[in-house]
Amino acid sequence: MKWFAFFIWLAAATATSAQDLLRYEGADRVQKALPLAQKEGTLTLYTSFAEKDLPPLVDAFEKRYGIKLRVWRSASENVLQRTVTEARAGRHEVDAVHSSAIEMEALHREGILQPVAPPHGAQLLEGALRPHRGWIATYLSFWVQAYNTHLVRKDELPRRYEDLLDPRWKGKLGIEARVPDWYSAIVTDMGEEKGIRFFRELVAKNGISVRGGHTLLNNLVVAGDVPLALTMYQYIVEGAKRKGAPVDWIVLEPAIGRMSGAGIARHAAHPNAALLFYEFMLSREAQQVLLSRDYVPTLASLPSPLAQRRFKLIDPAAAMDQHDKWQKSFEDVIVKRSAQ
Repeated sequence: MKWFAFFIWLAAATATSAQDLLRYEGADRVQKALPLAQKEGTLTLYTSFAEKDLPPLVDAFEKRYGIKLRVWRSASENVLQRTVTEARAGRHEVDAVHSSAIEMEALHREGILQPVAPPHGAQLLEGALRPHRGWIATYLSFWVQAYNTHLVRKDELPRRYEDLLDPRWKGKLGIEARVPDWYSAIVTDMGEEKGIRFFRELVAKNGISVRGGHTLLNNLVVAGDVPLALTMYQYIVEGAKRKGAPVDWIVLEPAIGRMSGAGIARHAAHPNAALLFYEFMLSREAQQVLLSRDYVPTLASLPSPLAQRRFKLIDPAAAMDQHDKWQKSFEDVIVKRSAQ
């Protein structure tokens, strides 16, 4: 019985220590967490991170800390569904989550993520540190306008959204099928009534081809089936361009960006290892890896491919609260009218 009581005390003491470290804001937090994390030996990460970009991050983390990173990867909505389902069933298999902002915000609202103090001294772009501290943004993905360089000359490119009403763009425009957040940001920037009127006029005059999936849409731009795509992630276009594809991108301001971020599960079995992952994703080493993969890092000291451009970040809390409104408007104004 004495040994049993001792182990109960030890488990409680370890949990308290881990909780304290998650809220600790000192410069030596990593040094304090490292020996505890190495005893844990591993952590489980659920993520929607692009599969091709995961290996350099995983390798860098494991080499730096000597801790095994077990990864389950899927689409962001699947990450959300699995994490919530397991939590409601009392299964606490995940230690850390890295996914898109709206899914991270949903996990926070479900009480699955716990508040964590930001990394000491990390100067981040505005909006990266969430007020509730349930998760923190690690990189930004921006929608830009992608075009086929064989079919569209630079001197023909639009400079503002209103230029898309020119008859030259009739039958040449494409859009991803699930971008109500981008649509709402552009519409509200124009002024809601004016913005909705603009998109109705654009669809009526020149049409917009609606395609499911950013990778598919990018491939259609490369193939010339869609000369100009209105909603393409900048990193996808840049990657294709680097491989020699006849594609490039421009920004019709404001560029609309969405955050992706990291959080720690409230019932993490390996909280100290999860804390090291959280710290690592905001380290200069990891942020440089993200930059090399054409993402926009949230560490303010690093360069951005969208420097000097006017941009807006989607507020994930507002996007969740107003999702039904903007989903319906996007469907009514663009998707349904384009199918007619």
